[in-house]
Amino acid sequence: MVQLLKTRKRIVEKGIEIITKNLTVGTWGNISSRVPGENYIAITPTGMSYDTLVPEDIVVLDIEGTIISGTRKPSIEVPLHLSIYKAREDVQAIIHTHSAYASAMAVARKEIPGAIEDLVQIVGGNVRVNEYALPGTELLGLNTVKALEGRNAVLLANHGMLGVGRDLEEALKVCQVVEKSAQIILFAQLLGGAVELSQEDIDGMRNFYLQGYGQR
Repeated sequence: MVQLLKTRKRIVEKGIEIITKNLTVGTWGNISSRVPGENYIAITPTGMSYDTLVPEDIVVLDIEGTIISGTRKPSIEVPLHLSIYKAREDVQAIIHTHSAYASAMAVARKEIPGAIEDLVQIVGGNVRVNEYALPGTELLGLNTVKALEGRNAVLLANHGMLGVGRDLEEALKVCQVVEKSAQIILFAQLLGGAVELSQEDIDGMRNFYLQGYGQR
């Protein structure tokens, strides 16, 4: 129960952050996290403003989507989140945003190239665009898992972007770095185009981020 309450509180906090950091507007986007020590997923409710949420509004599901706790209707994107959790044991949290620059790339169906150091460190390389599918569908989940392979972020075609991480903090950081990178790439196009990093350099920086970055 303690871990469940903590997880719900963290999701509420991240909801406020994605609004204040201009990563979405209104009620769009969604946030989820695994509950430590349980085979449960906590996810934001559908159609509720992030700045009005309280921990009890966060819906708890099992890995098959059955509601375990909460009276609210969960996000329409439950199938998307569950598809990722089932495919990626390393993923502990997911944040889906509608930030402007990343969404522009998603609408154009143009990937964000692996040309920026912090991007490749935290994402693992370029940010691919998934094949389009309607929101809330099982197909969207399948297409997203495919495009997310080996990465911590994906652009959702004509929709927005999605970041994953080892916790909610990292998932939020992924969303911020992807949004900044999308803006940089759009500006770089005005200067003649972005120069991508080599795969060797990308792999080296990714390994450094995973093994040696920060205070350990």
